[in-house]
Amino acid sequence: MANTFLSKTLGTSTNTYKGTVSLWFKKSQVSSDQVIYGNYTSGTQRGKLVLASDNKLMYYQNDGGSVTIKLETTRLFRDFSAWYHVVLSVDTTQGTASDRVKLYVNGVQETVFDTETYPNQNTVFYLNANSVTNYIGQEGNSSDYWDGSMTHIHVVDGTAYPASTFGETDSTSGIWIAKTAPSVTYGTNGFFLKFENSGAMGTDSSGNSNTFTVGGTLTQNVDTPSNNFATINPLYYSSTGLLNGNLTATSTGNSHKNYHSTIAVDSGKWYAEMKVNSWNGSNNIMFGIVADSWNNINSTSPGDNFAGNASTGIGYGSDGQKIIANSASSYGNSFTTGDILGIALDLTNNKLYFSKNGTWQNSGVPTSGGTGTGAIDAPSGFTRLITFSHYGSQSCSMNFGQGYFGTTQVASAGTAPSEGGIFEYDCPSGYQALCTKGINSF
Repeated sequence: MANTFLSKTLGTSTNTYKGTVSLWFKKSQVSSDQVIYGNYTSGTQRGKLVLASDNKLMYYQNDGGSVTIKLETTRLFRDFSAWYHVVLSVDTTQGTASDRVKLYVNGVQETVFDTETYPNQNTVFYLNANSVTNYIGQEGNSSDYWDGSMTHIHVVDGTAYPASTFGETDSTSGIWIAKTAPSVTYGTNGFFLKFENSGAMGTDSSGNSNTFTVGGTLTQNVDTPSNNFATINPLYYSSTGLLNGNLTATSTGNSHKNYHSTIAVDSGKWYAEMKVNSWNGSNNIMFGIVADSWNNINSTSPGDNFAGNASTGIGYGSDGQKIIANSASSYGNSFTTGDILGIALDLTNNKLYFSKNGTWQNSGVPTSGGTGTGAIDAPSGFTRLITFSHYGSQSCSMNFGQGYFGTTQVASAGTAPSEGGIFEYDCPSGYQALCTKGINSF
């Protein structure tokens, strides 16, 4: 969502002292403040819910040149693999100052703050002020765009609801999950943007017709709190240059870069795809698997860490060779810019298969089970990460089932896995995308 935002000029509020913001987000890299929801009239009249560059969550409000509200968490939000549910609940008519603004994360009220400034009684909640333009994904006067994913954005005008109105603890898993149809009164300026397979991305589903205008290119995918998909892990040493929700990686200069999935697996059958956005014509691009323990090996020497280099890793290179334990041998076709590679990892039988543009290399048959027709034998006893690496100025995009390569939707979706995911080519029968429902199926 970087360089993209939504905006709407709202009308006269039902109640300017009371309101609620509820939304789910999944973060990407944070190098500067990223505004989740806010507005800006002037430098002395503004409000914003923001994930700061130091990974702290904050609601900040300036009214007439004075900071009227500022809650900045001590807690850090550094998990790139998870969805967070945030609720900002405001009722400035309350007699007790600390009851006037409440911040919840995953159903639990935040009570420890680095900065804790509560408003005077009957202070206007600026995100619910009359006739202001509100923005999702930025403040309205900065380049502090949101870079990540969002879904289920509820904004309520006139009522301060707790987090339990919008989410609940799943009785089986114990995980905090979204209520897809919460019982709320939205008020005049309230709205509900699903962002979840909802067609037009700015459409208001509250019944108020407070539809937002989209600025930029907003990409919709199937990664949601109810089915969380893998992305590229930016915490790994050399995972720089990530874009598009941590699904595109671009490297520059003369150095190796290596990229690993946020989800590791030690059983089951898994499918994913990678598209070569650009190839420099000389240096190899590698696509494959590594053991999760390998993620920290030679962390200060990323040039040693390409797929297939370690004894537990296997890579398929753009030169058509396979590399196992740093030993290369003939395998399949070479690949280049525009090609889409598939990987089928069968950890039931410890077999590995690669495809190019829908054709399985070495006449592989991913559904052949223990026979392993055309398969590469995968070492057992390790938890696996899907990985790719390249050297110099090159770029690749992963599709772990989100349905996009960067911001480009798959051209013609193939057979989908039973537990969700959209791929360019057919997902082999019995395989799943790297997502929470897929994991649960095994």
